This record gives sequence, C-alpha cells and structure tokens, in this order.
Amino acid sequence: MSTSSLGGNGLPDPTSDPLAASRTFIPDVATLARLANEFFTLSPGDPGARITSLSPAAPVPPSSALPPPSPAVPQTPASLGIPIPSETDLLISPDSSLDLGLFPAGRAAPGESDGSTYYFLDAPRNASRLEAPSQAEPRKANPPASSTRPSATTEPTVPATAPGSSYYFLDEAFALSRIPATPRQDNPDAGPGPVPDLKLPRKQFDVYFIRRDFPILREKVHGKPLIWLDNAATTQKPLAVIDRISDFYKHEYSNIHRAAHAMAARATDAYEAAREKVRRFLNAGSTREIIFVRGATEGINLVAQSWGRRNVGKDDEIVVTWIEHHSNIVPWQMLAAEKGAKLRVAPVDDDGQIRLDEYEKLLNPRTKIVAFTQVSNALGTVTPAKEMIEMAHRHGAKVLLDGAQAVSHLKVDVQTLDPDFYVFSGHKVFGPTGIGVVRGKEDLLNAAPPWQGGGNMIADVTFEKTVYNPAPGRFEAGTGNIADAVGLGAALDYLEQVGLANVSRHEHELMVYATGELRRIPGLRLLGTAKEKAGVLSFVLEGFRSEEVGAALDRKGIAVRSGHHCAQPALRRFGVETSVRPSLALYNTCEDIDALIGALCRLANA
Repeated sequence: MSTSSLGGNGLPDPTSDPLAASRTFIPDVATLARLANEFFTLSPGDPGARITSLSPAAPVPPSSALPPPSPAVPQTPASLGIPIPSETDLLISPDSSLDLGLFPAGRAAPGESDGSTYYFLDAPRNASRLEAPSQAEPRKANPPASSTRPSATTEPTVPATAPGSSYYFLDEAFALSRIPATPRQDNPDAGPGPVPDLKLPRKQFDVYFIRRDFPILREKVHGKPLIWLDNAATTQKPLAVIDRISDFYKHEYSNIHRAAHAMAARATDAYEAAREKVRRFLNAGSTREIIFVRGATEGINLVAQSWGRRNVGKDDEIVVTWIEHHSNIVPWQMLAAEKGAKLRVAPVDDDGQIRLDEYEKLLNPRTKIVAFTQVSNALGTVTPAKEMIEMAHRHGAKVLLDGAQAVSHLKVDVQTLDPDFYVFSGHKVFGPTGIGVVRGKEDLLNAAPPWQGGGNMIADVTFEKTVYNPAPGRFEAGTGNIADAVGLGAALDYLEQVGLANVSRHEHELMVYATGELRRIPGLRLLGTAKEKAGVLSFVLEGFRSEEVGAALDRKGIAVRSGHHCAQPALRRFGVETSVRPSLALYNTCEDIDALIGALCRLANA
C-alpha cells in the first residue's frame, strides 16, 4: 500500500483504496507509536519517558519502507509523550497481527479474562513508569492481581537476559510473562505447560494456563462446566501425571529390584527416582527415610502398629488434637486399647486454633507420641507445627505430623519442622490414588519392627529366623504400587515447576476473596476462622441440610463435599454434625468463587 492511500489518521483511506475496508491493515511502527499517543490517556509522568521497543523483538523494515509521519499530535500532560521513533526505536512483537489496542488479534481487552498471552512495553531502566488510571472497578471474576499479574505500581526486577531494561505496563491486564506458553513437545494437544521461571521476585503464575494442564476441567456436569471445589477430598490430575503413568506402562513396566533384565532395570530406576523426588520435595536427609505406602491412613497405621507397639506401654500417653481426621484418631485409640495407654486431646478455640497453653499442659514424661495435623481437613486451620513439635520434644515425646492436607498448599521442610514421622497421600497432591509416603527418621525406622512380612523386605530367610532389610525396604513387603509411585514423582515435579510459593499466594488471595463473599450470604455460618488457614471453607446454611446444599450446587456443575468429612469431633466442637466444604487448589479462580456465591445466594433467597 502506498503512503498516499493513508488517511490523516494513519488508517487506510477507502476513497483512494477501495479494497482497504476488506483487508486487514497492519500499521507500520511509526504509525503505531503515534496512535498509542492518541489512544492511551495516562497519568502525568516524566516527559522524557519514551518507549524503545515492544518485546520480544521482531525484524524492522528498512527506513525507506516507512511512510513519512503525519503531523504531530498535540501533547497534553496526560498523554504518553512517545516520540515518533526511528526504525531502531520501536519493534513490534510477537507478530504482525497486533490490533490498534496492542492486544493479540481477536483477544480480549484489559479487564477481561480469557487466558490469553498479553503484550507489554519495554522501556529504559531510567525511564519513568507509565501508569494508567483505573477506568472501571475491576471485575470480581478476574484472577487476583498479585497472583496472576503485577499491578501497575509493582516494580519487577529485570531478568538477567534483558540488561538495561524494565517493564512498563499499560494496564493491569498485561501479564508478566514475556515468553508465550508453548504446547508440550510430547503431546501438542495437551496445552501449554507451566510458565517459565524468569527469576523475578514474584514468580510467574497464570492460573488460566495452569488450567489447560488439567483435562477434566473441560468436562461438563448437568450441562454446566465443571467447577471442582472438592480438592480437600482429592485433587485432579495434570496431563504430566496422566502421561507419565501411561508411558511407564507402555515403555518401562516390570516388577522391580531382583531381576537382571533391562525392563526390570528401567522400572527400578523409575521407582527409585520417584523416591528421590519425594525426598527432595520434603527436604528429607536421605531416600532411606522415604517409605511408599497406599496413603496417609496406611502410613499412620504403620507407625502406630510398628513403632507404637514397641514403644508405647501401659499408662503411657498419646496426645492428639480436637481437629484431627479420623485416620489420626482411630489408629491411636486402637493402640491405646491394646497397650493400656491413655489418649489425651488438645483443645481448640472458637476459631479452630490449637490452644497452645492447654496443649503444653498435656505433655509430660509419660507422653510417648504426639500426632497432629499440619492443616485441618474440616476447618483449614494451619497448626503451629514447628512450635508444637519443639514442645513435644522438650518432654521426650516423638511426633507424627499428618501432612495430607498441607503438601498441595505449603512448602514442607521436614528438617526444619523436625517431626519424627511425616505422612501424606499422593492423590491430595495431584498424584494418583493408592500411593502415599511415610517419612521417618532413619534411626527410628531401623529400630522399629516390620509391620508386614513377605518378599522384598528381607535380607535372609531360614525356617529358624528372618533377617530384615534396613529401611525403607523393611516396610515395603511384596510388590508395591510401582506405576503410581512414578506418577507421584511426576506430580511433585509438576508442582515444583509451578512453584509452591506461587500456589500459596494464589490460594491465599482466593481464600480472602471467598471468605468475604461468603460472609455476605444471609444465614451462612463459616466454621473455622483461624488467622492461618489453607484451602478449606467449611460452612452451614440456615434452613438447609448440608446434603441439600451439596446437591443444589451439583446441579450447577459445582463439586463440593458435604457431610462430616471424617472429622466428626472437629465439627461437633462447633455444634454441628455436618458441613458443606468447598476447598481450593492451584487451578481454581475467582470465577469459580463467583459461581459458588451466585448459586448459594439463589438458594438462600429461594
């Protein structure tokens, strides 16, 4: 198109170019800069600020191809003040399909959430920030700003790959990522993987890209899009886990350890690699501390029936708390009944927080083991685990920490927390069912008798005696759940790529938003309002049974748990037998919360 066919506004002139209206016009870089001055109205800044590029860079046409600039647009204190650049000043990215609003063609404008890749401007480090005034109240349905993108006032650190530049956002809706997500190489249909880490102070986290990794979130229930808010019961699985288990059965499957053939070596390597991934995830000292079991429930039973039977005797005491899952109550009741020991219970306050003063009063030289949850499955309370462990150790007691509800929300470091035993389930941390972990201190494990007898856990067997393997083998009798252990390793890899700090931040902001909205609903009472909470929003609704509320939400495609959640003592502490329990995970959004709130409001006002 010749420059003569351009109108005074830099757009095609239909009178000189009859076909212009039917063609997509891509403005040249100089015109784009000038139009930006006209289009964007921003707060006053340093008049010397200038945009030097749009990143990442694309080739620039030679200067001879650039049309002469139109007459300069009068500048006001509220305009960008972007000078018309030379061909070396302004670069268009990531392709030539930008529309005049600087958004990918066909994508949403700021304030709309469509999961798209956003564009941003790149300016010299010493230029002043370009801050846009808010044009409207942000939609509640948008993801929390600090979890998916920085606000316009956040000063991100410049990546090492881009010396001498800073990021200047035209609007909050511009995402922090400069690297578009790409389909996975092994499965192009799987959608993009986790956003690359640019080593910025707040790692990138785009919940809409994360959601693409979970195929079940594209399902419909009763004709409605599935909204999965039953994460405390179990979490959904990313393609990374689904594909890894499938690949194991396709290419590596065999029984492990005692075989000389190649397939056994492949399977053994995959299984033991998963053990190392668990060790790294928990920051355990050695893989010899990591035992694979079916889940947290089996793990607690293993400790109670192995270490407990040997070390707990008549009149000894076992301490638990009022907010435990049944799995961390019943095995200790069984042990106490068998040994003549006493089970003592630490109380909680009206917010669901452990009363540390009363807890410490329970501890004495007769206390053999303390077993408590890191995060309550019924209330979401995050217990002061490190402090409670230190108190127990001062009295000579051992500690089992139940991490089933913690591992998908919080970074766990067992060397810092220092529990003697730590248990969790794979299916609560985006892994498969039927696999879980006991992490125990090595000396305690080797001093405890095996829980089950059979193959794999022995060093030598005669009819007179058996010599047992050291940990972890002594506790892994028979053929284990090999493929699902490999799948658990893939789940931990995935979660580490996303970044647990990102997950915690994102979920905290969802929790704050959801708590505020739930409190607006007439007749709704939240259970558990501790200052430190993770992932759980239990409530009761006046005039409705929990099962009725759960069924009504299900008709809207919203999956929550209703019932006693295997935590009857915890709920009875708050005067109820059942509750409705929405629970959060890394793939949930404010849109999910809005759908929940809308359905509950309609139900409450019906």
